[in-house]
Amino acid sequence: MSKQILEKESVVVKFVGDSGDGMQMTGTLFSDAAALKGNDIATFPDYPAEIRAPHNTIAGVSGFQVHIGKETRIIGDKCDVLVAMNPASLKANLKWVDKGATIITDGDAYDEKALEKAGYAANPLTDGSLSSFCVISPNITTLAKETAMAYGLDNKSAERTKNMFCLGMVYYIFSFDLETPFKLVDKRFEGKGKVAEANKKVILAGYNFADTMEVFASTFQISSVNLEKGKYRNITGNEATAWGLLAAAEKSGRQLFLGSYPITPATEILIELAKHKSLGARVFQAEDEIAGICSAIGASFAGAMACTTTSGPGLSLKAEAIGLAVMTELPLVIVDVQRAGPSTGMPTKSEQSDLNLALFGRNGEAPCIVTAASSPSDCFYKAFYAAKLAMENMTPVILLTDGNTGQGSELFRIPKMSDLPVIKPPFAKKNDAEFKPYRRDPDTLVRQWAIPGTEGLRHRIGGLEKTDVSGLVTTDPANHAKMVELRSEKVMRLAKRLSKQNVYGNVDANTLVVSWGGTKGVVYTACKEINNSGKAVAHAHFSQIMPLPENTAEIFAKYKKILVCELNSGQFANYLRMSLPKFKYEKYNKIQGLPFTVNELVNAINNIIK
Repeated sequence: MSKQILEKESVVVKFVGDSGDGMQMTGTLFSDAAALKGNDIATFPDYPAEIRAPHNTIAGVSGFQVHIGKETRIIGDKCDVLVAMNPASLKANLKWVDKGATIITDGDAYDEKALEKAGYAANPLTDGSLSSFCVISPNITTLAKETAMAYGLDNKSAERTKNMFCLGMVYYIFSFDLETPFKLVDKRFEGKGKVAEANKKVILAGYNFADTMEVFASTFQISSVNLEKGKYRNITGNEATAWGLLAAAEKSGRQLFLGSYPITPATEILIELAKHKSLGARVFQAEDEIAGICSAIGASFAGAMACTTTSGPGLSLKAEAIGLAVMTELPLVIVDVQRAGPSTGMPTKSEQSDLNLALFGRNGEAPCIVTAASSPSDCFYKAFYAAKLAMENMTPVILLTDGNTGQGSELFRIPKMSDLPVIKPPFAKKNDAEFKPYRRDPDTLVRQWAIPGTEGLRHRIGGLEKTDVSGLVTTDPANHAKMVELRSEKVMRLAKRLSKQNVYGNVDANTLVVSWGGTKGVVYTACKEINNSGKAVAHAHFSQIMPLPENTAEIFAKYKKILVCELNSGQFANYLRMSLPKFKYEKYNKIQGLPFTVNELVNAINNIIK
């Protein structure tokens, strides 16, 4: 039978199964192969909080969504292809599948016990409930085991290759040459030759099954992305954050020190930096969150480019120490990879939950610079500039990313170090007869960084209030008021030196949609879709939160309606009401541990336009 080849600009593929089915690895192998094939990619790992939930239950479903194509700013609303390894994963994800889409599932998994655990009264493969989809359900486990055991794997290991059989079928659907995927498997199982060879044979078996059994009436040819010349890689936001910190350390001439405690979903930053001792990185895995940040403050006092990484619960614990960094006016980067709260909340689900905490979550008057990354690759640049802002302004900077951004991935053009700006910390010079620990630059109000051991720069520092200029411990009321004002004004004056806020879309529209952080791609896409439909909407995405860009009020004044979209109950909208109260703000919020979809944003924005 001749196959029809369909050309598409982009498709969404999602791999789902039990936590032990290797869905994260399968999705990563597919997305890496797609990137090397010339596609743009955006990924969305989606996994449960349980270490190992009961087998074949919805609570234990793990997933990995991949959007590939010509341009993929978003992870995609619904799937064109769903690979579901068992009934529970099918049931949990069917609502995310487009009508007419292809579903590949393992016929071996649909026994009576598994169906009952998943909550099915009847087998969906035979009861007609999936008639609006193209369902392919071979006995994948059996076919994979037969192939893998023929190449020397034991029964248990052979059964675990079923995900590779599915991967082979998906490679066939999208007309992949297997040379690149096989190289990725060799790299993944480096040093395990027999395992690598067996997995490659299972991939090939899945590929050949899809071809020879003629189970797919059509295959797809996906448009390649037009990329600027350079070196690219598929990178997660957490990896990009680590690289941005490394780049900032090199540009500033400072040794990088990370003091952190492992916490989902931020741990990968610590893991990535630990790999780069050869670049001068020093990583301390602390016994708790407080020890992590306090070690970083000590390193900053000693002259290092210091940082700490965490998520919402850890940021809460670090609050007092952040106040210490504010009081001592030492540079410090605090990376918060946000997740759903409060308390432990939903640790593997992402929300923009910590903005209030970043802005206000400290005792006393303790202002910090707050910035946010908008995508996995943007994490590199925001981490770099967070370090630059911290060192050049002698103050803590909180960088907000989130679980989707930090653990999702996309193509990243690796920049040349020569293209990045120089970082110039305000070092005090040795034997400076006029040195005083709190003498400030008259324009920026930034104090100098006096490295311990530098001749002639002995001074006192700590968490108690200090006298202006001289830095002696004091409880003088007037001096305290002055120092509080100086520390705040130092942060606020930064607005004059920051880039102006941009507006996208139809800038002359009556309605402005506002977003911040990791929602940029999906809000941008929704606004573009509305403008393409003949309606008019403008879009302002904020990465700089505290202080706000200097022209924010000027922009807001041009619009009759301002809609603030965020993955919380309205924290940025409330902050805007406090900062710029003359404007009226509408809100559109989602608090489900899930990202926005384009469709729901289009509906919300259209309702505001009406």
